[in-house]
Amino acid sequence: MRLFTAIDVPEEVRQKLTELVAVLEPTAPITWSPAANWHITTKFIGDWADLAGIERELGTVRVPAFSLEVRGLGWYPNPHQPRVLFAGVAAADELGDLHEQTDAACGRLGIPKETKRYSPHLTLARIRTSVPVTELRRAIGDLESIDFGKFRVASFWLYASRAEAQGSVYRKIKEFPLG
Repeated sequence: MRLFTAIDVPEEVRQKLTELVAVLEPTAPITWSPAANWHITTKFIGDWADLAGIERELGTVRVPAFSLEVRGLGWYPNPHQPRVLFAGVAAADELGDLHEQTDAACGRLGIPKETKRYSPHLTLARIRTSVPVTELRRAIGDLESIDFGKFRVASFWLYASRAEAQGSVYRKIKEFPLG
């Protein structure tokens, strides 16, 4: 089973991002992520069969609840050769602590630790081939606001991911409270 941990996005933020995508989508032939898939990953686990072990270890994570803002737009790996359009995430140190603790919890089971610096974001679209994004860039530049909301993070989730013809489908497995 392909697994990851993530923070769920509340409906009010999801609605603002849905309105954003409605404006941007006609400007570029790229693959837009469905709103149902929007989340903020804290740890990619990968294929792992021991669900009980993962749940046990994630249950040891102790991070206080914290505030998080979704704001700004950016490109991975860079603006010149974009492969992903994302909404930025700004949060207190607790978000980094959550990432580190979920990484350590999974590491105790033998799941490889992250080697890259943690860069929290919310993926809005993937750019699979070299397509022109000039109109998309122009539309982003014309936006009045790129603040999508602030919310309190009181839990994180263990998710399963399944590849299907129309794209990945995510399913929440278990919620882990913070605090």
